[in-house]
Amino acid sequence: MAEKARLILPDGREYEMPVMTDSMGDKSLDITGLRKDTGYITYDPGFVNTGSCMSSICYINGEQGILRYRGYDIEDLVDSCDFIEVAYLLVKGCLPTAAERINYQKLLNRHSLLHVNMRDFFRAYPHDGHPMGILSAMVASLSAFYPELEEMDPEENVDLTVTRLLSKMRTIAAFTYRQMMGLPYVEPQYNYSYCANFLNMMFYSSVNNYTPDPLHVKALNKLLILHADHEQNCSTSAVRLVGSSDANLYASVAAGCCALWGSKHGGANQAVMDMLQKIRSEGLSVDEVIAKAKDKNNPFRLSGFGHRVYKTFDPRAKIAKNICKEILAKTHESDPLLDIALEIEDRATHDDYFVSRHLYPNVDFYTGLTFHAMGIPVSMFTVLFAMGRLPGWIAHYLEWRHDPYQKIGRPRQVYSGPRSRKVVPINERV
Repeated sequence: MAEKARLILPDGREYEMPVMTDSMGDKSLDITGLRKDTGYITYDPGFVNTGSCMSSICYINGEQGILRYRGYDIEDLVDSCDFIEVAYLLVKGCLPTAAERINYQKLLNRHSLLHVNMRDFFRAYPHDGHPMGILSAMVASLSAFYPELEEMDPEENVDLTVTRLLSKMRTIAAFTYRQMMGLPYVEPQYNYSYCANFLNMMFYSSVNNYTPDPLHVKALNKLLILHADHEQNCSTSAVRLVGSSDANLYASVAAGCCALWGSKHGGANQAVMDMLQKIRSEGLSVDEVIAKAKDKNNPFRLSGFGHRVYKTFDPRAKIAKNICKEILAKTHESDPLLDIALEIEDRATHDDYFVSRHLYPNVDFYTGLTFHAMGIPVSMFTVLFAMGRLPGWIAHYLEWRHDPYQKIGRPRQVYSGPRSRKVVPINERV
């Protein structure tokens, strides 16, 4: 007999809800019929306790610090795969064979060029325009230049559209940087890997003889993998919500870019760098920083600490920390910002105030330092986050397309406004 939970309403009625058990043994209450059967809805600000869909893409256990893509531990994927393999896994559901990996790389390179008329868009943006504003607008514009999903049978063109977006968004990101710096665009090259191509498009010029550093290519692969998916976060939920209206993939991903832009989401690694720079410029000691963070009357907060889901050390943060130290070790120079970050981490992780509140370093605490060491400006950090998250967004969009439930997202609300008012003629209002 199916397990059920019982809800007793204020009027004495009892309502039974089916209990759902997922593939990891976690339990959920099925309330899909709650309002229809009882007239009640649930109140859940931020959807903290609400499962909006069934998904096979990503699994997180915040209490144990577990993150898996399609059943694979994030640690194993970072150690054994490159970003293209993980993108293939998220979008297609399985890791590629060696032959599939080679063919997918070729396909991505083949579709990496942008329509020549799109270049005019870039030149029209001011040099000081935020890269995330440009990125989201250009991704939405792709639907005008590559409208396959608007055709009569869009299913036939989904794979091509996905491949184009994965490849062209990387080019858009690099061109956004070149526009910001007032530099000519660098075309993608057929003989470079996905990440090497991006770095080359960012930093090559005719006067610097630039070649992508293999260590930087390796680090970028790993950082993009760390960001590739994270369950129903704000931007992923935005992609699925916009997609539920039957909007095309480009429009849905553009919405994800806009959601990611915020400082509470993808912009958090930029906030970490701003905090560390401020600590250094003001000459604050770590003792002073910790005291400020613990003072409830002080608005100062430790950026890069704590997470909505993780109640222990973010598994991505451990990996990101090692990547950061590896990058900086090659330069044989001490980075004062990293020194500050390491000291803050050591103090906070041994302080009961932070430990009891589950305030551990998250992935954003180290990724900004690594990007900084690679020569990537702070304003581009969230753009790289979007590049990494793109396969996850695409996977969730495609998963919704094949969801038998497939209803447009439409949350309810608890109304808090006036009950009823009459309009007073304008000449009688005071």
